[in-house]
Amino acid sequence: MIKTSVVILNYNGRNYLEKFLPSVIAHSKDAEIIVADNHSSDDSIEFLSTKFPHVRLIKLHKNYGFAGGYNEALKKIDAEYFLLLNSDVEVTENWLQPMVSFLDNNELYAACQPKIKDYNHKALFEYAGAGGGFLDFLGYPFCRGRIFNHLEIDSGQYNNPMDIFWSSGACMLVRSNVFFEAGGFDSDFFAHMEEIDLCWRINSLDLKIKSIPESTVYHVGGGTLDKSNSFKTYLNFRNGLFLLLKNLPLKKLWQKIPARVLLDWVAAMKFLIEGNPKHSLSVLRAHVSVIANFNKTLKKRRLTSPIPKSKLMLFEYFLKGNKKFSNL
Repeated sequence: MIKTSVVILNYNGRNYLEKFLPSVIAHSKDAEIIVADNHSSDDSIEFLSTKFPHVRLIKLHKNYGFAGGYNEALKKIDAEYFLLLNSDVEVTENWLQPMVSFLDNNELYAACQPKIKDYNHKALFEYAGAGGGFLDFLGYPFCRGRIFNHLEIDSGQYNNPMDIFWSSGACMLVRSNVFFEAGGFDSDFFAHMEEIDLCWRINSLDLKIKSIPESTVYHVGGGTLDKSNSFKTYLNFRNGLFLLLKNLPLKKLWQKIPARVLLDWVAAMKFLIEGNPKHSLSVLRAHVSVIANFNKTLKKRRLTSPIPKSKLMLFEYFLKGNKKFSNL
């Protein structure tokens, strides 16, 4: 068995592979590098075969999305640790070893992530993970270094390792046996929040997740779906409700779902007022999908646990003006 496999899921990301794969190869000397291609329609496969023939290539016969694509690819890999890495990530010289060493020496931890910073504004934390992920009282994700759309400047304020609730799918090191024991990614999510869903199930197994800021990577973000894409809005609102339906204990579920649905409609009205009817319609489509898949989603409830005690970010951010994790 290989110790660590760095697995990059690619879909039409030839330009990202050309730009960032060399840094992964240069700084991951003790790991196997694998690109799993999600049935790209660009020349990704030809490019890899020509320029990086020594990189293992797994070809998937259709686009399974982020969640399903990783599920399919990881079945074909025999390694102790999976390092799940987005194609639009630049790694640094000492990015991998601190995370591997941490899991080697801490059996109660199933996964960890590095400090994730913005590739285009390198002083800032990056949206998809920052210094580690959490959920607020109603299940809204936020990060150490990012609350809603506000990104903090990294001045070393979060350089201490810290237990977190979820690790970013942009760069996550996870024990392979735990990945499969927890059920892997839920392919019905397709993309967005599937890593939070997985991490919630890991927490429900009484295992822990850590932020390792000694390791740093730089993430472009929006490489597959830009934030202006209405399909991304649909996935975020739909998957946010899927997340709660699958993982919350029933007593907590019926307390939080009505509030989330109401706030979703507030967001839909805001989109409409701002002149974004496609995004407003995406919220409606998300709710229709949740209703259509309600019974199917409830049948997946095998590992549940409450959200750790947390504040309501909407109140903290919009009413109290707290935009920094350190102020919470």
